Amino acid sequence: MAFDFIAPALDKRRNEGLFRTRKAIDSASGPLIEIAGQHYINFSSNDYLAMRRSTVVAQAWVDGISEYGGGSGASPLVTGYSNAHQALEEYLASELKRDKVLLFNSGFAANQAICQALYNHKYANSTDVILADELMHASFNEGAQACKATFMRYKHNSFEHLQSLLHSSDGHKSQSTLVATEGVFSMDGDQAHLDKMVTISQSANAWLMVDDAHGFGTLGKNGRGVIEANSLSQQQVPIVMATFGKAIGTAGAFIAGSQDFIDYLINFARHYIYSTAMPAAQAYATLASLQAKQNAERRVLLADRIALFKSLASKAGLTLMPSETAIQPLVIGDAQQALDVSEKLKSLGLWVTAIRYPTVPKGTDRLRITLTAGHEERDIHALVDALQLALADN
Repeated sequence: MAFDFIAPALDKRRNEGLFRTRKAIDSASGPLIEIAGQHYINFSSNDYLAMRRSTVVAQAWVDGISEYGGGSGASPLVTGYSNAHQALEEYLASELKRDKVLLFNSGFAANQAICQALYNHKYANSTDVILADELMHASFNEGAQACKATFMRYKHNSFEHLQSLLHSSDGHKSQSTLVATEGVFSMDGDQAHLDKMVTISQSANAWLMVDDAHGFGTLGKNGRGVIEANSLSQQQVPIVMATFGKAIGTAGAFIAGSQDFIDYLINFARHYIYSTAMPAAQAYATLASLQAKQNAERRVLLADRIALFKSLASKAGLTLMPSETAIQPLVIGDAQQALDVSEKLKSLGLWVTAIRYPTVPKGTDRLRITLTAGHEERDIHALVDALQLALADN
C-alpha cells in the first residue's frame, strides 16, 4: 500500500519519546500563558523584548490594517510591494549599513532563497562549496542540501575544522564558497566568533553569511544584532539574514547585502518571486517595533534577567550551557527524562519545553529556557526553585 511507512514512523517516534504534539494557547498576557484552563509562567518564548503584545506593536498593526488592509493581495513583483515594505527595507539597510534589504515571509524562506538562488542556477555545480556550522538552522541546511553545490558542515565554532575544509575545497578549485553561521545559536545560546570567521573567510576568498535570527533586536547598542555588536561591514559579512518573529514581536524576515546581491535575489530567488508578499500592515508594525523608544530599556531589563538567572542557577548547583544570551539551555541528556522534567515543571506552573533529537544531537536532550524582558524577578526565582524540585524528582 502506498505510504505504508507513515504509521510505523509515527510509532517509532512514540516509542523513542520523540513524538511531537501541539498545545493551543488560550490566552497570553505578559509572561503568563493559559493552556487548557491552566496558567503558566512561560519560559519557552522567543519574544525576548516582550514586544509581541506591546501597545506600540498592537496599535501599529491596527493602523496598518486601516491603511493597507489585512493582506498584501499579490506577490511583491506584481502589486504586493507597498511603501510600507519599502520604508522597512530602507530603514533596515540604513541601520545595518548595507546597500539594500529584501523582505521575506519567514526565516525559513529567506535561508532557502539564499542557497537556491546562489547555487541552483545553470552555472552552479559540485565545485561550488557551502560550509555551515553544524548547529546552523535546519532551514539553511535543507536549502544547502538541495543545491548543486557541495555541502559540508564544520564542527561547532571550530576554526581549525573550518580552515581544513576551506583548504580541502580550495584544492578542488571551487568556483565560489559560502561560509554560513548563526550569530546566536538557537539551541545552545552561545555566539559565533565573528571576528575570526571574517579573517578566515576573507583569506579563502569566501563570502560569509550570518543568520542572526536570535541576536537581532537584543544585541548591539541599538539592538541591530551581532553585526552592530561587532561593527562588521558589508565587505566583511556580505550576507545578513534575520527574523522579526522573535525580539521584534511581529513576523517575517529579511536579507541584507549589496545592491547587486539583493537585485539578484529579486530576479532569481523563487521563494521571493513566487510568494505573496507579507501584509503591508505587518511591515508597518515591524518598523514601529524597531523604532520604539522602549527597546533600549527592555534590552537592559533582559540583560538583568539573564544575569539574575545565571547567578541563582549557579548558587543552586544547576549546570547550564555556556551562554550570555536569553537562551539558557539545561542539558538533561535523555529524551524521556527531559519530557518528565518538563511535565513536573508544568505541574508547578512553569512552561519550559523539552527539546529533543532530532532538533538537537542525540544525548543532548534539554530544557531550552528562554528569558524575556517581560519576566519579573520573582518569576526567575520561581523558575530556579522549580528546577531544583523537578530535577530532584527525576
